[in-house]
Amino acid sequence: MLKSTIFREYDIRGVADDELLSGGIGQLGRALGTLLRRTQGKNLMLARDCRLSSPRLRDALISGLKASGCDVTDIGVVPTPLLYYSVFHFKAAGGVMITGSHNPAEYNGFKVVAGKSTIHGDDIQHVRRLIETQDFETGEGTETTADAVTPYVNEIASKFNFNRKVKVVVDAGNGTGGPAFSRILKRLNVDATEMFFEMDGRFPNHHPDPTVPKNLDQLVAKVLETGADLGIAFDGDADRIGAVDDKGTVIYGDQLMIVYSREILARKPGATVIGEVKCSQSLYDDIKRNGGNGIMWKTGHSLIKAKMKETHAELAGEMSGHMFFADGYYGFDDALYAACRLLDIVAKSGRPLSAQLADLPKTMTTPEIRVDCADEEKFAVVSAVLAHFKTKYEVLDVDGARINFPHGWGLVRASNTQPVLVLRFEATSQELLTRYRTEVEVVVEDVKNSLVENAKLDG
Repeated sequence: MLKSTIFREYDIRGVADDELLSGGIGQLGRALGTLLRRTQGKNLMLARDCRLSSPRLRDALISGLKASGCDVTDIGVVPTPLLYYSVFHFKAAGGVMITGSHNPAEYNGFKVVAGKSTIHGDDIQHVRRLIETQDFETGEGTETTADAVTPYVNEIASKFNFNRKVKVVVDAGNGTGGPAFSRILKRLNVDATEMFFEMDGRFPNHHPDPTVPKNLDQLVAKVLETGADLGIAFDGDADRIGAVDDKGTVIYGDQLMIVYSREILARKPGATVIGEVKCSQSLYDDIKRNGGNGIMWKTGHSLIKAKMKETHAELAGEMSGHMFFADGYYGFDDALYAACRLLDIVAKSGRPLSAQLADLPKTMTTPEIRVDCADEEKFAVVSAVLAHFKTKYEVLDVDGARINFPHGWGLVRASNTQPVLVLRFEATSQELLTRYRTEVEVVVEDVKNSLVENAKLDG
């Protein structure tokens, strides 16, 4: 039986050789097939990333999907956005992407599309309950293959016509983004240097998570060496984008959102733009200053997509580099498309990436800070931190605890994908940043220690 902890808020994920054993994944396939047959239809798309465990998981999952009566079209080893795209392009009822995303190489998991949206929350728990009760549809499904990459590359490339040649370095991190993006780059007016475009599920050059600055060290060095206008990085399944400017400065997801939102708001005044709780206050201020409607929402690709649909937002994004364009695109997170949009802005402006953000008010920010915390404890820690700071400051609880200090803010939230707490801070000076961070980290550590002590007493 699969552990209940792998059924997370917006995907199903665990350590492949320990928590995702083939028998359990066959059952998962039957449950997912049952859910999709009962709600959408039986023609499904299937894809996988390049992790070493993905072929085994694919075989186990497809046996369960077919046993539930689903007809499965396998599009092979591709980025997650291509699975999303294939559901639209082939008019499928849904699809499943086998991917560990940005997690370490030993992890893997499943992102599930029902209709045109990824399932999350109660729907994922419903899948778990279908397995527990063995409440499965039965049938004899079929299995075919299709090429989704060629129509995808043709469609993306046809949307862009750069009026000047942009010099760019792209680091695909040995994930699935390299081969497809190489084909796109050949169709664009770019002078591109490709790094780590060969797929390798061991990720030999660096971990494919562009939110961690050290993973971008090689990209920064190559941008400075080549004199590029910008550098772009993808995570393991290419649904998240990272960037560095021409000066080698890392441009975080919320800063990229400012670049994207300014371009959209210049064409579509009053448009709605969604950020999440880890994003800088500078983003929300800039959206307002440029006549947009900014909304702060929960972290998580499925949750963001649902909010976009509800609010008819043109753009949404996360600190982690998930970028969602309804403006001119399908509304799902696609780092390859987001990269093309960034190249387009740089090309048309005639200015390197650093110039796009030169007018922003200067604040001090931290990257995402990850603090180890057991899955069983992390939500209790956040609740206790929230209760503590509510007695002293205004605290937003849309997703975790975002504490508004007099000249900045701090965030503590539980990751939905890993046994960690995610912290981030922003302030108007380095001194205040350090003070706010210390104040919060001391409380987090006290709460964690208190929970451990109480557990020992209960034991």
